[in-house]
Amino acid sequence: MRTIVLCAVACLAACASNTGVVPMGGGLHMIAKQAATGFPGLGNLKAEAIQEAALYCSKQGKPFMVESTSETQPPYVLGNYPRAEVHFRCEAK
Repeated sequence: MRTIVLCAVACLAACASNTGVVPMGGGLHMIAKQAATGFPGLGNLKAEAIQEAALYCSKQGKPFMVESTSETQPPYVLGNYPRAEVHFRCEAK
């Protein structure tokens, strides 16, 4: 029984997605994070995406600027899992 539960948890964790930094042109970038299930809610998805964006700009030695954010809305069923998206720029100094 324990093995079945561990396999189920591993499969669900594998379904979570993170796009990483995606260039969108004109200096605009996007990061999207999605949970594997609807159970945890949005939680820290947005904060994690913003932190990843800030780190990306920091590595380039440029200030970070959020252009926009969006999140999915409940109910989290039938594939509408919690998802957060951050559009940002790494501004020139």
